[in-house]
Amino acid sequence: MAQPPYDPYGGYGHSDPYQQPAVQHHYYGGGPPMAPRNNGMAITSMVLGIIGVITCGGVLFSVGAIIFGHVAQSQIRRTGEQGSGMAVAGLVLGYIFALLGLIYWIVVVGIYGAAIWSLNESGGTTY
Repeated sequence: MAQPPYDPYGGYGHSDPYQQPAVQHHYYGGGPPMAPRNNGMAITSMVLGIIGVITCGGVLFSVGAIIFGHVAQSQIRRTGEQGSGMAVAGLVLGYIFALLGLIYWIVVVGIYGAAIWSLNESGGTTY
């Protein structure tokens, strides 16, 4: 038996200098899957609902929370994003404080209307 020729670059073996050494491929998992993003409209709905609470029934903020909450829910159903709980929280806060704000304005207008009506019924001015 003949010995294989001597390789000056690494011992005995193949004499082809262009042959690549064997490479071991390790296929590890790519890490945990990324969680879906939160829907921006849901976050906005919740923030507007909280601002409506802080402003004690700011109707403008509450209506914004309601609108953004409904849009967020439809987007979440369509895209599968996260944030359904925030959208629901914004909707609940929005509806509650829009209703409280509406009741407040009805009471205020009713009190002032009754005061003006009683002044008109009394027959004139008091000065």
